[in-house]
Amino acid sequence: MTHQPGPTPTGTPATSAFFTDAVTLAPAPPEHFDLAFTAVTQPCPWPKAYGGDLVAQAAAAAMRSVTDAKTLHSMHSYFLRPADIGAQVRYEVEVLRDGRGYSTRQVRGYQNGKPLYVCLANFAAGEPGGSFHAEFTDVVPDPEELPSSRAYLAERAGGSMTELSKAYWSAGRSFDMRHVPGPVYLTVEGKQLPQQAVWVKPFDALRPVEGLTDAQRDLAALAYVCDYTILEPVLRVLDLAWADPGLVTASLDHAMWFHRPGPVDDWLLYVQEAVAADAGRGLGTGRFFTRDHRHLATAVQEGMIRPA
Repeated sequence: MTHQPGPTPTGTPATSAFFTDAVTLAPAPPEHFDLAFTAVTQPCPWPKAYGGDLVAQAAAAAMRSVTDAKTLHSMHSYFLRPADIGAQVRYEVEVLRDGRGYSTRQVRGYQNGKPLYVCLANFAAGEPGGSFHAEFTDVVPDPEELPSSRAYLAERAGGSMTELSKAYWSAGRSFDMRHVPGPVYLTVEGKQLPQQAVWVKPFDALRPVEGLTDAQRDLAALAYVCDYTILEPVLRVLDLAWADPGLVTASLDHAMWFHRPGPVDDWLLYVQEAVAADAGRGLGTGRFFTRDHRHLATAVQEGMIRPA
């Protein structure tokens, strides 16, 4: 089931079902490796599907291939080709290793007979050991003090933004997103610095996903939402906005580490930084923190950034 965004922000229901629909996989006979599943990319107003669909769907496929309760702790991905929107992607899972402490899977996504995505995913049984996590000590406003994307965009227009893209930014991404110091939808709001933070929270309670435990679904949710804004610090420092006419971006490769479980139905602070930008590429990092400052996950992504 898919949920098409409506033509205007005010008429679009805000739901997290886009995400749970994306990671609802159907088993299929394998053609290349050990297991296979199919999934459908979700609607978006761009020429290609959202990259987080592929990461989250591959994570779900990998997790469904592990049956001994090990937990996904890392993924390393490459985006090979753009994916069609609202179309089926076939994920083939290769069982590379099942050990006592760790297991490894390769996942390849195919569409139109060609590979478009590949990742390695690693799983850990967990064992006693010390605990440490990086702290985020900067003071940022609480999410309740910041405008939602819907509120921010309600009276704004410009650039290449259409009513459909406004609707998508406002309510079509499953998660409420509130920027510090401000969004980069139409202009770079705030200083032209290589850092930003984004409060993220599902629009409503995440629905059960067939074939995944709630804990696995929550890991897939982090993999899904991380791609929306991780390149924004690079755009910010380059003084580029999403609605700049002619701007083209694309995910190239992605890595993510899941450090510890935590609530995904509550607000998470996604702290981001631009690391480098040159030769039409930019690298960004992001860390997810709970409201009580527990560090849940870390992501690194390089993307193509092609101004007009």
